[in-house]
Amino acid sequence: MSKKPQSLASSASPNVYQELDYKNAEFLKTFMTPQGKIASSRQTGMSARSQRKLAREVKRARILAIVPFVTR
Repeated sequence: MSKKPQSLASSASPNVYQELDYKNAEFLKTFMTPQGKIASSRQTGMSARSQRKLAREVKRARILAIVPFVTR
């Protein structure tokens, strides 16, 4: 049996959907992998609606160079 992935949303508040904002880079980075990819909904523990908003906000932050596209 494989282990269930640990949720990243456990460190966030229960109402994450309201807190997601492209200007809050540190908060967005908690939902990204070390390589700079957006973590899956299995890892984040978010609903589909919140995961879509997360992806939208991360992409906005990337375009404005608030969050890097890729990290080495």
